[in-house]
Amino acid sequence: MARKRVLITGAAGFLGSHLCDRFIREGFHVTGMDNLITGDLRNIEHLFKLEQFEFYHHDVSKFIHVPGELHYILHFASPASPIDYLKIPIQTLKVGSLGTHNCLGLAKAKKARILVASTSEIYGDPLVHPQNEEYWGNVNPVGPRGVYDEAKRFQEAMTMAYHNFHGLETRIVRIFNTYGPRMRLNDGRALPAFIGQALRGEDLTVFGDGSQTRSFCFVDDLVEGIYRLLMSDYHEPVNIGNPDEISLKEFAEEIIALTGTKQKIVYKPLPVDDPKQRQPDITRAKAILGWQPKVKRGEGLKVTYDYFKSLPSEEWFKQPKEFVSNK
Repeated sequence: MARKRVLITGAAGFLGSHLCDRFIREGFHVTGMDNLITGDLRNIEHLFKLEQFEFYHHDVSKFIHVPGELHYILHFASPASPIDYLKIPIQTLKVGSLGTHNCLGLAKAKKARILVASTSEIYGDPLVHPQNEEYWGNVNPVGPRGVYDEAKRFQEAMTMAYHNFHGLETRIVRIFNTYGPRMRLNDGRALPAFIGQALRGEDLTVFGDGSQTRSFCFVDDLVEGIYRLLMSDYHEPVNIGNPDEISLKEFAEEIIALTGTKQKIVYKPLPVDDPKQRQPDITRAKAILGWQPKVKRGEGLKVTYDYFKSLPSEEWFKQPKEFVSNK
């Protein structure tokens, strides 16, 4: 029997590459697509020898053509870290709007089911805690983070429009903070920033007073939730994340203990519109998908630290001198 075929955009990125691995293991033919602005071919080079994997170096903001049959599309092409989307704001808006439009159009033409990767950032700096899918968010559309937040909000609106108007089979996952191997040390988010500073023997930078919270989900758990959502018959947005909430001060202390660094925590002013609290309500994921995270933070952090530590030491020093957020 012929393999079912899936297109994964953003395939060379952190999440996209793990999704490629999962769908290969599930017996799919995987077509990866990435323009490599933030992705890295090293994340998927182990797949190039496989006949059930192919790769297109392409920008999804431009017209997409994939020959042959296509059963599923996972749209994961987008800068996802503050350092990236503040550096390339126009491309971030375009991949969320034009890129999503192109992927939805391809799904319609191929009669494929499409899952789009949204984010907890659509909730902005939330006035509701924890955040459930019924909450509409508190987002500043003209602030520095608006290019990412509004791109994702528009993406959700367009996806629902295609579902309602064209009857397209759509899925929307709202991804909360995720970590694991293949993250970039220089992407500006809290976990790689803290570990990178520890590896370089630098003090750990916390923005604000460190009381703001995040909830970290290990990548294997996230991928499992995404797979279950794609295979479900549910078209409304679903939060996928780990509700185990921790303050950034406590998290920095955990990284110091994990790495054995002698460095201390230093505090800098809180960036504009930086969320004060972030915790997913995963009631919907539990009820509809039978999903909840399994990997404890201590276990996941050790795997992630071992990965970063195994990188060539010159990779440790690619970290920018200034971070922009403890996202």
